[in-house]
Amino acid sequence: MVFIYVLIHGLRGPSTPATFVAVYAVFGPTFPGLYDKERGIYTLFYPGLSFAFPIPSQYTDCCHNGEAELPLEFPDGTTPVTCRVCIYDSSTDSKVGVGSLMNKASAPPLPAGSLYMEEVHVKLGKELWFTVGGQHIAFGASPQDVWTELGRPDGIHQKQVDQMVIHSASDPRPKTTLCGDYFYNYFARGFDVLFDGQTHKIKKFVLHTNYPGHADFNSYIKCNFVIHPTTDFDGEFHQDISSSKGSITPGTKWEEVKEILGDCGRAAIQTQGSTSNPFGSTFVYGYPNVAFEVMKNGYIATNTIGFVQL
Repeated sequence: MVFIYVLIHGLRGPSTPATFVAVYAVFGPTFPGLYDKERGIYTLFYPGLSFAFPIPSQYTDCCHNGEAELPLEFPDGTTPVTCRVCIYDSSTDSKVGVGSLMNKASAPPLPAGSLYMEEVHVKLGKELWFTVGGQHIAFGASPQDVWTELGRPDGIHQKQVDQMVIHSASDPRPKTTLCGDYFYNYFARGFDVLFDGQTHKIKKFVLHTNYPGHADFNSYIKCNFVIHPTTDFDGEFHQDISSSKGSITPGTKWEEVKEILGDCGRAAIQTQGSTSNPFGSTFVYGYPNVAFEVMKNGYIATNTIGFVQL
């Protein structure tokens, strides 16, 4: 994978476009590719790797009934430029060296006990439950409890100002006060744990979906959460529990959330602390024990699980 990255990276740049000729020069000879007449796309295959090239309508004859002379060049001396690169597992391909069964490629199995895409079940107002290790992390747990169950956090940082405290009429603290709360960041597991700075007990969890177009994109992996709004979830894993009706996952869009939980009224505007945020603002909708940060495309960016009142 690193070798492929270096080769592809060497094709890109203001003076080195990823043309057909450049790709062929870097990766070497291969078998003739496939031409999709309807889409006007010629795809060149290497083991586990493919390059797609758009073919102008006036040059479709160059593909010779789906096959072309390689490297592909047009009569005017130009050559097509890559529009898409796909990297995949070609181990199931029966034609060694061709890698043409991209639509049948399968993802390699994860190592036993891998935390990647581990399901994290959320019992609102109660706890998080992790399916790989079976850990239960409840609200009110201490930092020692979290270290014991989840290991050392990837980062720790202080929560300087509680920006949402102004929306809580029951909070006696001055609205401009600095708060001593602090986060444990588990970037490799896709979530944060917020501790109360006075009691040192868990008060909130922040679960990240890692969708492109959000300010935190690629800072966290996607937390594969399953939120169970009802109280009949007993905390035990069932094979079909993540597909049960009424559950909220990273793929659930905002309109679906409202169908499950009902309308919660107006949203607070979140600008990530800057009006010049290049990703634009997001919207925060609050329900008892959970708040959803929603992007403009309707996808959930983060969930704040706790006792949230907006």
